[in-house]
Amino acid sequence: MQITLREYQKEDFKVLENIIRETWHYDEFSSPRTAVKLARVFLSSCLTNHTFSRVALMNDKPIGIILVKNIAIHRCPLKYRLKQMKSILSLYLSKEGRKVTQIFANVNGIDKRLLADVDKSYPAELALFAVDTSCRGKGIGKRLFDSALGYLKEQGLNEFYLFTDTSCNYGFYEHQGMVRRCEREHVFIIKGQQAKMNFFIYDYKV
Repeated sequence: MQITLREYQKEDFKVLENIIRETWHYDEFSSPRTAVKLARVFLSSCLTNHTFSRVALMNDKPIGIILVKNIAIHRCPLKYRLKQMKSILSLYLSKEGRKVTQIFANVNGIDKRLLADVDKSYPAELALFAVDTSCRGKGIGKRLFDSALGYLKEQGLNEFYLFTDTSCNYGFYEHQGMVRRCEREHVFIIKGQQAKMNFFIYDYKV
């Protein structure tokens, strides 16, 4: 098994979209068609928010991605912004899409409150981190994480933060030495059922 890392390329989008769809369990609260659109919105939104990317490849197929933003130098390329707008519009065209968009809006609001709770300015953010569920436990996440740390050191950035929640493998971050700074609980109504989730902000001194 040979794992290589390289920068994100637009040809990676479709495979990474599927990884995100599985990682965040979009099919559990929406139809397959909407789950694809949700993953597309999430990935395209994350791509507007980075200055560093690394994609892990196994046999030339993407199996993971990490995105980091150096906040001081970040400028979003127009191509990423246009893709984000197009994917959001596609989601809004269906009634179900408009309904699940509210979940994204709630999460964004929670993230903003978490950052306000910490009450400090960070020089960098880990904007996206996902590894194919079938490839976990093989050190791929660690390699991606270490590549991000290498970038931060090169940039002279000594600290970063990330948002995560109980739907993710947040224990990985603690295993890497990250510190949980704040936590918020939120109850969503999904398919008529209550779903309780906890949201976290972690940080790390490089």
